[in-house]
Amino acid sequence: MDTKGKLIVFEGIDGSGKSAHYRRVCARLQEDGVDYRHIVFPRYDNESSALIRMYLNGEFGSNPTDVNAYTASTFFAVDRFASYKRDWGEYHSAGGFVLSDRYTTSNAVHQGSKLPDDELLPFFDWLYDLEHNKMGLPVPDLVIYLDVDIETSLARMKHRQEKTNTHADIHEKDIEYLKNCLRVADKAAEHYRWHRIPFLSNGVERSIEDKHEEIYSVIMDALE
Repeated sequence: MDTKGKLIVFEGIDGSGKSAHYRRVCARLQEDGVDYRHIVFPRYDNESSALIRMYLNGEFGSNPTDVNAYTASTFFAVDRFASYKRDWGEYHSAGGFVLSDRYTTSNAVHQGSKLPDDELLPFFDWLYDLEHNKMGLPVPDLVIYLDVDIETSLARMKHRQEKTNTHADIHEKDIEYLKNCLRVADKAAEHYRWHRIPFLSNGVERSIEDKHEEIYSVIMDALE
């Protein structure tokens, strides 16, 4: 298995099961003895996420659209740049395999949701140029996008908040915003050629095990 310079990303809206599948894959990689590093964005416990925390806490406005897509994208891009330069860039450049829960892809989904359809493709291209060309962040070798419906997303977020005794940020509490995220994620997945993990099979929600096996198989294929 060749893992030289690989970057694989998990993407999906809140409540898609993305982080749960990410953790499951991390555990299996460790069991299988695969050498890798894992990262999660945003990095809320780091100084580089200060503007992100202010934004999500509503300090720039109580609605996501109070900060336009381009401005908000820079908040998240700076956090990723800091992580790349300080934590994993040298490892990746030397041939390491990095697995990421969210990445540059999240700006396409979450900030693109603020834009009408006819402005999305220019925005997608601007994001790619900003983060990969101008800032020098590596392009993912594979993006695994977990699809979901809005009802399941909302139910899972509510359950998580009750379990962890946390409150929804300005993204999570705005249902129309989340619906737009799903709309834009579908377009981003097509535009960037992400690997989509369907939520349903023959009209029925797929099991966690079924999705996990597909995800792990796709990752192993990408590492060959």
